[in-house]
Amino acid sequence: MARRRPRTERASRFTRRTAALSVLGVASLAIFIITVSLQTALYGTALPLSFLLGAALCAAPWLSLSHPRSAITMFGAAAFTLPLLVDPARATEAPWPWSVPALLTFVLFVGVITFVHGARLGAVTLAIGTVLSLTAPLLLPQVVATASTSSSATADLIVTSSVAAAVFLVAILVAGRVRVSAELTREREHSALEESRRALVEERTRIARELHDVIAHSMSVIQVQASTARYRLPGIGDEASTEFDSIAATARTSLTEMRRLLGVLRTEDQTAELAPQQGIDDIPALVDTIRRAGVTVGLEITGSTTEAPQAVQIAAFRIAQEALSNAVRHAAGASVTVRVQVDDSSVVIRIRNTHVSGSVPSTGAGYGLRGMRERVELLGGVFTAGPTADGGWEVAASLPAVADPGPMSTPINEETP
Repeated sequence: MARRRPRTERASRFTRRTAALSVLGVASLAIFIITVSLQTALYGTALPLSFLLGAALCAAPWLSLSHPRSAITMFGAAAFTLPLLVDPARATEAPWPWSVPALLTFVLFVGVITFVHGARLGAVTLAIGTVLSLTAPLLLPQVVATASTSSSATADLIVTSSVAAAVFLVAILVAGRVRVSAELTREREHSALEESRRALVEERTRIARELHDVIAHSMSVIQVQASTARYRLPGIGDEASTEFDSIAATARTSLTEMRRLLGVLRTEDQTAELAPQQGIDDIPALVDTIRRAGVTVGLEITGSTTEAPQAVQIAAFRIAQEALSNAVRHAAGASVTVRVQVDDSSVVIRIRNTHVSGSVPSTGAGYGLRGMRERVELLGGVFTAGPTADGGWEVAASLPAVADPGPMSTPINEETP
C-alpha cells in the first residue's frame, strides 16, 4: 500500500496585515461611537445626521484600502458638512471646526492613505482636509464672532493641520522602511535560492564527473573486451562468442543510458534527452537479455501499451528492470514471471520469482525498492513488495493510465501466477 503522505502544518493565519486591519477596525469603531455621542451631546447635531456623517468619517479609512479616491470624496463631504450642522451657541464651548474625534479620524485617514497609496495621494488628502476645514468659519461667522472664539477656532485648525502633517511625514518614513525591508527580504530569499541552486548544480556536476570517470570508463572497458574476445581468444567456441557479443551489447546499452543520465545531470533544467526512453514495448527485449543470462523468465503483456502516458511507460520499464535485477541477484536459479496488464484506467505490472533454497530474501530496505516506490508514488500509483505464500518474492505496481493522475488508494488485487 502507498505510504501516507506527511501532514503539512498550516500556515499561521494571524499575520501582520491581519493585526493591522484588526487595529484599524477597532480604532474606527471606537472613534465612531465617540463621534456620534459627542456630536449630538456637545454640538447639538441631530442624532440621525451625527450617525450618518460619523459613519462616513470613520468608514473612510477602511474604504481607502481598496478605493482611495472614493474614500477621499466621502471623507471630504462629511468633514465639510459636519461642522456646519452644529448649534452655534454650543460650538463656542467645544473645539470647532474639528472636534477631537473628527481630528483623530482625519489623522488616521491621512496616515492610512499615505502608507498604503504613497506620499502623493496622502498630500492630496491632507490638503483637501485642511482647505475644507477653513470653509467652516467663513460659512458660520457667528461662531467666531468674538476674539476668544476666533482664537479657539484658529488654534483648533493649527493643531489639526500640524498633527495631520506630522502623521503624514511619519507614514512616509514608515512606508519607506517597510518597502526597504521587503526588498531586502526578497533579495535574501533570492540569494538563498541561487546559493542552493548553485550547490545543487555543483553536486550534480560532481556526480556526473564521477560517473563518467569511473563507471562509464569501466563499462567501456567491458564493452571493448567483450567485443574483441573472439579475436583475442580464437580457441573459444561459437556459444562463448555469442555470450561475449551479448555482454558487449548490454555494455553498449548501459553506456547509452549513462550518457543520457550524464546529460540530465549536466543540464540545469533537467530536460536533456540524448536517447529515446524505454517503455512497456521494450520489456520483451529486457526479458530476452535476462534469459540470455540463464534465467527462466515468463512474460505476459495484455492490453494496448501505446495509450499509456510517457511517464507511466518509463516507470513501468524501470520497475521491471530493477525487479528483474533484484531477482537475479537475490534469488539465483529461481524462475521469474513478468505480467503487464494495461487497460483504460491503469497499468499493473507484477514481477514474481519462485523460492530457491538457500536464497536470502530481501528485507525491502534497499535503494532499488525505495526508488521503485518513489517512482510509483510520484505518479499517484500504488506499490507493494514482499514475500509470497510459497516463499518467493513479488513486486507489484499499479500506475494510472491517465495524464496528471491523482493519488490512488485502490489496492492491487492478488492473483496466482
